[in-house]
Amino acid sequence: MGSATTTGQVILVGGGPGDPDLLTVGGLRALREADVVLYDHLAPLACLEETRTGAVLIDVGKIPRGCQTTQSDINALLIEHAGTGATVVRFKGGDPFVLGRGSEEWLACAGAGIPVRVIPGVSSAIAGPELAGIPLTHRGLTQNFSVVSGHVGPEHPATTVNWDALAKSSGTIVILMGVAHLQEICAGLISRGLDADTPAAVVSKAATPDQLVIRGTAASLPGVAAAAGVEPPALIVIGAVVGLDLGPAFPPSTMKE
Repeated sequence: MGSATTTGQVILVGGGPGDPDLLTVGGLRALREADVVLYDHLAPLACLEETRTGAVLIDVGKIPRGCQTTQSDINALLIEHAGTGATVVRFKGGDPFVLGRGSEEWLACAGAGIPVRVIPGVSSAIAGPELAGIPLTHRGLTQNFSVVSGHVGPEHPATTVNWDALAKSSGTIVILMGVAHLQEICAGLISRGLDADTPAAVVSKAATPDQLVIRGTAASLPGVAAAAGVEPPALIVIGAVVGLDLGPAFPPSTMKE
């Protein structure tokens, strides 16, 4: 993996929403050239088969209510391995800079004198709705969309999302990491002015053979999703475009992990 006196590099690779076919050519090339790969459970793990013989593969996933690797430990591993001269790929689901902490990893490595570059990935914020047949914009309906984190709800003191503005927006709302707080999110938006009859959907396990789309309204979606037993990873889409219901836009790859 290189001499101890040589500094390697870190490449932040966005793996896309889950289907191995949606990894970019640049991302695939980086995996094939990597000495070390730090990966999480939302990356398309089948693509790890493309790594070269002898590459070190390290699971640094943050599984809800399961195994956890702290961000500080991930940063330390990136710096440690790149410090030996290795080319280290941080293989992440979606895009590294869309609620993916890629910028934190970049800053940590840069602060340690490690060269860093990024290979963008297809964000689930865009791909998930698309693969469910939901365009984020549509002429005559909406010209804008917002992507926010739902890891805490509208009433939680830790949220920095402007839920009041979202509720009054004419655009599409995409909420990542919000399934656990779906009831609170929908109720919070409605109480802030969102029409309770606004079309809404949950897209679960997007871009995988297990993709599931649950539709309803802002008022009914929490109950419908709960009845269907929806679990993460999933995203929420709220807006007039959900009512278009184009049908599945792309059959998930049959490649298995």
